[in-house]
Amino acid sequence: MPKGPKGEKRPADAIGAAVKSMKILTGEEPEEAGSTPNRAKGGKAGGKSRAKKLTPGERKRIAKKAAKARWGNK
Repeated sequence: MPKGPKGEKRPADAIGAAVKSMKILTGEEPEEAGSTPNRAKGGKAGGKSRAKKLTPGERKRIAKKAAKARWGNK
């Protein structure tokens, strides 16, 4: 069975996908466990608390590494 972008199981054909969508919308089948709307909030809070714990030098080193990975050696 194919997997969706978050690893959830999905039907292989268009008709099966339509039936699954209809069952989720009518409440016959629960949504996948990975689709919680508040997940992104936890990640943002974790990043802020991590940034508070880092020294300015560590933050600079991490930022330089990220820029190098993003744009290469310029």
